[in-house]
Amino acid sequence: MKYLFWILLLFSAAVALATAAHNPSYVLLVYPPYRVELSLTLFVVLYLLSFILGYSMIRLTLAAIKLPSYVRKYRLDRAQVKARNILDEALSAFFEGRYAAAEKLSAQAMAKGDTSALHPIIAARAAHELREFDKRDAYLADADGKTAGETTMRLIAKTEFHLDQKQPQSALSSLKELSDSGIRKHAGALNLELKAQQQARNWDAVLEVVAQLEKQKAIDQVAAEQLRQHAWLEKLREQTQDLTTLRALWKSLPSEFKYRNKIAAAAAVAFNRLGDSQSAMQLLGDSLNAQWNSELAALYGDCQSGNVIAQIEQAEKWLNQHKNDAKLLLALGKLCLHQKLWGKAQSYLEASNSVTPSHTAYNLLGQLAERLGKHEDALRHYQMAIKLE
Repeated sequence: MKYLFWILLLFSAAVALATAAHNPSYVLLVYPPYRVELSLTLFVVLYLLSFILGYSMIRLTLAAIKLPSYVRKYRLDRAQVKARNILDEALSAFFEGRYAAAEKLSAQAMAKGDTSALHPIIAARAAHELREFDKRDAYLADADGKTAGETTMRLIAKTEFHLDQKQPQSALSSLKELSDSGIRKHAGALNLELKAQQQARNWDAVLEVVAQLEKQKAIDQVAAEQLRQHAWLEKLREQTQDLTTLRALWKSLPSEFKYRNKIAAAAAVAFNRLGDSQSAMQLLGDSLNAQWNSELAALYGDCQSGNVIAQIEQAEKWLNQHKNDAKLLLALGKLCLHQKLWGKAQSYLEASNSVTPSHTAYNLLGQLAERLGKHEDALRHYQMAIKLE
């Protein structure tokens, strides 16, 4: 069917050409004193040829006019391709750990006029890894871009550099500059702020940042709980001078943390250090009754309240359930020493050493023997204590 169509088209063209060739019509062009007479067929052919020639000349003229812009675009495209290739090479070198090569490539790109904000950032990060801090700071200055993205890249990199050098206040200043510029803190910036606040030991701020990360669902729940516990633990450990502040802090502590072993231990040590042995003993007792922990039992022996006999009785009740707990036996030995119950003290300390020998137990036995005038026994106990240091 296709071939039949082309055959009919050719026959039609041949008939039209034959008809036109025998057409008696003509065209007369008069421009005094000239007179030109042409057949209609020839005129039509010449007219079509003139139109085609004129159209071609116009297209050529327009192409010649646009040629400089075409050349500029070609050169720009070629330069952009080269710039992308250099950027790819610089990024590859950086992530491969070839920091010197990454810095060199980015520096070359900037020297050639590449305005990409990535190059000074790559060069700065590479220089930081090479511990060339002066060059790093110079590259960061070049990265001071105009767009929000460029500003964010520069400040995030600057924050990471300060954190790596253990300069939390400088890191926090960079993050404040990021916030003041109107850029919303994303999860990455919040994680950097968390590290900076931890380094600066701003534990209240740590708790706030953890809450923000949870709000953005950018932190695992278990990790958040661990961070909270660590923050409260450090807050307790730092209370070394003011008993009133310590009591207020303990009151504000969330109930789910109060009887965790590390928290209870830190609080007991803090209360005992500030002279409130009764509070230390009470919270240790509550914690041990809720869940047994040998480390807390050992601390119980350091908290001599006004009624040490009652403490000894409570510890002996625990001993009925935890007969072979060396640290509980050590605590009982300390309490008996405080009450000058020399025989019971010696018995408990020796029992503690029979389960797990310790420097503290032998040292206390040495002091007890020395007090009782048993100098040879005291010397033997001190020698054992030295071996276990």
